[in-house]
Amino acid sequence: MEVIFLGTGSSAGTPVIGCGCDTCLSADPRNQRTRCSIALKMEHGAVLLVDTGPDLRLQALREKLTRVDAVLYTHYHADHLNGLDDLRSFCHLQRQPIPVYGNEATMLGIVQRFGYAFPRHEQHHWDKPVLRAHAIDAPFIAGGVEVVPVPVMHGKYEILAYRIGNMAYLTDVSDISPASLEKLQGLDYLLLDCLRYRPHPTHFSMEEAVAWAEKIGARETYLIHMTHELEFSELSALLPANVRPAYDGLRLRC
Repeated sequence: MEVIFLGTGSSAGTPVIGCGCDTCLSADPRNQRTRCSIALKMEHGAVLLVDTGPDLRLQALREKLTRVDAVLYTHYHADHLNGLDDLRSFCHLQRQPIPVYGNEATMLGIVQRFGYAFPRHEQHHWDKPVLRAHAIDAPFIAGGVEVVPVPVMHGKYEILAYRIGNMAYLTDVSDISPASLEKLQGLDYLLLDCLRYRPHPTHFSMEEAVAWAEKIGARETYLIHMTHELEFSELSALLPANVRPAYDGLRLRC
């Protein structure tokens, strides 16, 4: 499996509109962050997305994505969802609906906001996204691989992280229960929320992310969902050897 970091930024992206901080003005492309998402390319050819942020079209063009076999949604906040309309391009190319997965609250929220993308009857025109909603609370198969949903807390809301093989993706997380921590043991790659240096009520700060990375014990941890407060080189110098900031376009072989 290849993991492609489509975006590693927070809800505002980096550069932030109207900001003149060092990170936003940086010439280092690793400080240019679109909204948070990954693509997973399987050896047998299937492609899974985790979330569809508002930058999906640009991310797909940049990484030359031409197919999507399923989407795993962590939750329905705008910065993780509002690129959903761009799935129509993949429906058009593939001439078939795309299954989307998430917990019950997430699926209800998505269908309420994007009802036109979930037709009740079979159709064969592709001028809009044609999706199939699946509420899940146990391991399931998507794109021919087993996906393990891992409940985590995003402030007061329970959302989903996902484990696939030796990799897990945890964005927008503020706490992890003992039961979910158990599901994250034995990882080689952990992709972990790290919003900023200061504490935040619904996200891990840098200090919290490093502490949870140590608890989880993955061989390598990559920090995601970062604001412009976190400059790539400065942050890199503060982290343990097996924890590093991710950046848009980074690819891992898992």
